[in-house]
Amino acid sequence: MGGVDDSAAVDRYLESVLLDDDPALDAALRRAADAGLPPIQVSAMQGKLLHLLVRSIEATRVLEFGTLAGYSAIWMARGLAAGGRLTTLELDPAHAEVATRNLQEAGVADRVDVIVGPAVDSLPQLDGETFDFTFVDADKVSTSAYVDWAVGHTRPGGLVVVDNVVRNGAVADADSDDANVRAVRDFLDRIAADPRTDTTVIQTVGTKGYDGFAVVAVR
Repeated sequence: MGGVDDSAAVDRYLESVLLDDDPALDAALRRAADAGLPPIQVSAMQGKLLHLLVRSIEATRVLEFGTLAGYSAIWMARGLAAGGRLTTLELDPAHAEVATRNLQEAGVADRVDVIVGPAVDSLPQLDGETFDFTFVDADKVSTSAYVDWAVGHTRPGGLVVVDNVVRNGAVADADSDDANVRAVRDFLDRIAADPRTDTTVIQTVGTKGYDGFAVVAVR
């Protein structure tokens, strides 16, 4: 009988059954590896989940914190409603360069804006906008600040999804001295008390190990 140790194999099986061959996404991962980017992007199954969530709410405006090589941006951009646009924020110019090429090669660059620089500097450019969906996958210490901004700029019925909130189970450790764990716990405490939102966490296992998504619905 299978267990957690089989989770990566299960992911590969599910990908073989549920996902079509996708040369553009495969090439995006290869370019990221060739450029020396850390392999911390979402898994293929998680990318498909983001895609389906964007489609399910017919999102026309999507925001992403943390572009990396553009892998998750490709998944979400493909789910946009007609005329939709995705804005993705990336701190590292080298990452943004790889992402820009990946978005072009995947055929979605015409609907994606890559903004380079610290989010604290980029967000004022977006103050007048309202988003349907936001994906937060950037530095964890700033999670509460990113989510608070996103919730305040999301339409009622929109979603904010936050990656890496389980931290291999460490999120349950109230005494953790890990800054990322403490930041995630702070985010969860804050979002639980936020009357603008309703939130759950989905624990995940697979090729990306043991972690989870927070899914925040804006009232």
